Amino acid sequence: MSSSSVRLIRNEQLSDVAEYAYASAVTAPSRTVFTAGACPLDAEGRTVAVGDYAGQARQVMANLGAALEGAGASRTDVAKTTVYVASSNQADLVEAWEVVRDWFGDHDAPSTLLGVVVLGYDDQLVEVEAVAVTA
Repeated sequence: MSSSSVRLIRNEQLSDVAEYAYASAVTAPSRTVFTAGACPLDAEGRTVAVGDYAGQARQVMANLGAALEGAGASRTDVAKTTVYVASSNQADLVEAWEVVRDWFGDHDAPSTLLGVVVLGYDDQLVEVEAVAVTA
């Protein structure tokens, strides 16, 4: 595990309804890690949990964790995420988001949650990309 150089920023002028910090600051010198979108694929490249937003989000976060680890980073090094959900239904977005939020625990880095028309793999509903910073 790395020693995080990411500091989460909160501002009393902004609503606390969002379950993440609105900004993050990085202390230099640092190393930046950009992940590709983590997808709900198993080790054989098959889409898991077809039709299940939460199930796919769990696999996505496991894959994101593995990608971060491979780059010498951890979840507490994440400075920002983007969460893509293939749906126009807000409840589906929330279902996926709750898994993402829970995976990060107390490290509630800024995030953007988007409903999109389609994602890259057959039956894919969720994808998460991250930017992490390590010392």
